[in-house]
Amino acid sequence: MAGKRSAGLLVHRGRGETLEVLLAHMGGPFWAKKDAAAWSLPKGELDPDEEPEAAARREFTEELGLPAPSGEYVPLGEVKQSGGKVVTAWAVAGDVDPAAVVPGTFTMEWPPRSGRQQEFPEVDRVAWFSLAVAREKLVKGQLPFLDRLLASVAE
Repeated sequence: MAGKRSAGLLVHRGRGETLEVLLAHMGGPFWAKKDAAAWSLPKGELDPDEEPEAAARREFTEELGLPAPSGEYVPLGEVKQSGGKVVTAWAVAGDVDPAAVVPGTFTMEWPPRSGRQQEFPEVDRVAWFSLAVAREKLVKGQLPFLDRLLASVAE
């Protein structure tokens, strides 16, 4: 069986020195006290026969509770994260208000081996970051997307 595949959107605004990207801090107890390398672009797993770009738009809406920005979707290719998951991403210009986000939720056993299921937000906060700060916040496996975004907006 093929490894897990995810698709996501790297929403950006501004140009040059003012370029910013929208990142989501991963929800749930494992990420609660982490900040550096604990943020991701809004993304999620593809359904078996789903087009990756359609999945990226759907997951953006599921994770943030907001419609995906309209505009030109620029393919940023794929990266393989340390766990083996392959993430495909698109850049799109947009201006999302982090205060408007209503995150989706997931359920997991917590505490571990307790037999109790608890619900957690998929993302617990969303924020705009300059590229320099985003490089510290973003999970390592997704860092190539920042360079590809920079190259695409420079063209």
